[in-house]
Amino acid sequence: MKNKYVVSVILAGSLWGFMGFFRRTLDTMGVSAISCIAVRCVFAAVLFGIVLLISDRKAFKIRLKDAWIFLGSGIVSLLIFGVCYFKAMDYMSLSAAAILLYTAPCFVILFSALLFKEKLTGQKLIAMVLAFAGCCLVSGIGGGGAKITPIGLALGLTAGVCYALYSIFGRFALNRGYSSLTINFYSCLLAAVGATIVGGTEYLDIITQTAPNFGFAFATGLVTCFLPYLFYTHGLEGLENGKASIMASVEPVVATIVGVVIYKEALTPMSAAGIVLVLSAIVLLNVRLGKKQHN
Repeated sequence: MKNKYVVSVILAGSLWGFMGFFRRTLDTMGVSAISCIAVRCVFAAVLFGIVLLISDRKAFKIRLKDAWIFLGSGIVSLLIFGVCYFKAMDYMSLSAAAILLYTAPCFVILFSALLFKEKLTGQKLIAMVLAFAGCCLVSGIGGGGAKITPIGLALGLTAGVCYALYSIFGRFALNRGYSSLTINFYSCLLAAVGATIVGGTEYLDIITQTAPNFGFAFATGLVTCFLPYLFYTHGLEGLENGKASIMASVEPVVATIVGVVIYKEALTPMSAAGIVLVLSAIVLLNVRLGKKQHN
């Protein structure tokens, strides 16, 4: 029964792995880093809204006392996360920024243990270490290029915490009876509004200049925001936060493969070893889950 939730989270992480491709292409179109967040979230919000209109219009309704959850998931977990992550790249290497981002499972496991009483099992901790070590190798942390500065460190860790908090806010919302569609609609809507306020509306002129521009912007929202957040939030319905976060670490593995296939980047032995470690962490979690199901 839990297999569908596992697949959902792995699909989410895999789709996030294409973010570098979409980000680079939008950059060549003249879309800034902050506006990239707006592009992703505007189209995702529209898509989530359409699905809600068709499937369950009552799901648009949220209780005022729960507004803080959606503000948290939208402004903190999508907007502030994106701003800090992109800014961190200005102060240090891309690999160092990626490594700091993937401290997120550590924060998810800690917050979930404190807030939701999730157990800190040996299986989970070993998988977390394997996944983090794999992310380090995939990002080339040992290659000498991962320069870290104090400001970059602060921004990178903040991005990791904000990234982790999506699982926490999502869990609060699910526990209060909201659907994954409702959670994602308001999260993306608030993030889109916030990013537009911060970055301006110039991106609207760019993406509406030509049909290909608009089509690519739509694809960006579909592939890097709508589908992965839909899958990930669905996965949270059947998995612990910590396990879901670790499984989503497949993202840098896919990003590495995208780099090799599309940009002809070299697959180094270090990156290959990192891919094996990340996949080993996912297998470890799923083998354990399978055993528990048969007990």
